[in-house]
Amino acid sequence: MQDTFQTIARAQAEYARCIDDGDLAQWPDFFVGECVYKVTTAENHKRGLAAGLIYAASRGMLVDRIASLRDANIYERHAYRHVLGQPYIVSDDGGEVRSETSFMVARIMRDGTTSLFVTGRYLDVYVRHGNSVKLRERIAVCDSSRIDTLLALPL
Repeated sequence: MQDTFQTIARAQAEYARCIDDGDLAQWPDFFVGECVYKVTTAENHKRGLAAGLIYAASRGMLVDRIASLRDANIYERHAYRHVLGQPYIVSDDGGEVRSETSFMVARIMRDGTTSLFVTGRYLDVYVRHGNSVKLRERIAVCDSSRIDTLLALPL
């Protein structure tokens, strides 16, 4: 179990570092081809509502999302800084690991203004690939239903 914990903790740290460093072109590489990435609210998740603030049903959709951030969408330039809790391993069947990790994300605007952007938890399903793991599912459950409309970058 300790190896699993360390593997998931490392994957979480690499994921956050990728986004925080602005290396968004690499972000889809954290996912397998047939995957789900969803951002939703705690209330919607609790009620079992499928709709999310962001929903992608494949790695290709994640690649398209990043391409649109670069080429099509217009938003004020900003960056994130993730603070992650320790992952809680919900289950590990040898090939698939389910985990839950709390997160806080600060948003840093171009003018230097920094604010607490969102808090929540990642509900993840990882698939083992040798000594590493990739996400098959990431549901970012935001604690608040008050989400800024500037949810451009992935959480």
